[in-house]
Amino acid sequence: MTRPPLSVLDLVPVSAGSDVRAALEATYAAVRLAEESGYHRYWFAEHHNSPTFASSATSLLIEHALAMTSTLRIGSGGVMLPNHAPLTIAEQFGTLVQLHGDRVDLGLGRAPGTDPMTARLLRRGASDAQSFADQIFELQAWFGSGDSPRGVSSIVAAGTEVPIWVLGSTVNGASIAGQLGLPFAVASHFAPDELYEALSVYRHAFSTESPTARRETPYAMVGVSVLVADTDAEAEFQYSTHVQMSIGNATGERQPLQPPRADLPHDAGWRAAQGMLTCRAVGSPATVRRVLDELVAATAADELIVVSYAHDPQVRLRSLQLLSELWM
Repeated sequence: MTRPPLSVLDLVPVSAGSDVRAALEATYAAVRLAEESGYHRYWFAEHHNSPTFASSATSLLIEHALAMTSTLRIGSGGVMLPNHAPLTIAEQFGTLVQLHGDRVDLGLGRAPGTDPMTARLLRRGASDAQSFADQIFELQAWFGSGDSPRGVSSIVAAGTEVPIWVLGSTVNGASIAGQLGLPFAVASHFAPDELYEALSVYRHAFSTESPTARRETPYAMVGVSVLVADTDAEAEFQYSTHVQMSIGNATGERQPLQPPRADLPHDAGWRAAQGMLTCRAVGSPATVRRVLDELVAATAADELIVVSYAHDPQVRLRSLQLLSELWM
């Protein structure tokens, strides 16, 4: 069977007992492997004020990844647009294209990617659907002619035509993506509850009439958490690191990635984490291939984007390698 392209989402996770520099080194080892193994894209997500993730300066992470690759598409999954002045994003991503050519994606979300206090420090602006759509329209103008509807020009963004994606996990985000005629990335790897409804809404709402539309047909990317190991038992054991991280997110007790453990208590935090992790493929290569094939059949996904967490970076690299071998 023909399988859809496979991409990677990275939040630069920091492991307990390690530090940010080591997390960055592990991320760029994964970038090298992704290019060598035939992955389609490598995206970085924006997060702030978290002991778990070091993916705060998204455009800087992207630039370094572009500089060390030649074929892999690199982008944001995503930039939380209300945290930034749109002109700044246009100039950052336009400059990336000027330096590295047409391999840059701009995935945009509306969530803060942080707590309320940090959002205020970021000078977060309006995040309603209309403001979001207006800002995308203005970004596309800068990436096109270089002139916004308000008469402000950007010479570095002009003509770069950076592809814009809408990110979301709900039917609201799906509706926005469809009405704007843009590709849609579903954050089902951590918020799976509305996955199927969101995909249906996106495809039904998709319009080529919007001034922001850049596609003739819908294009949906589905997020999935993945851990591949030699056996199902080993994969489940290593995946307990991801489960512990999700428990921390559910309870508000966030911390660096913890070592795997086989004795996690099945308490309220564990149950909440299980609800966040239903879109997952964990196991041996045969198991993961079967689960991903079933996910593609159920969603008609045009592309899959995987997120993988492991306390030991070598476990993550091994998972990405095994995944590429079973899928491509």
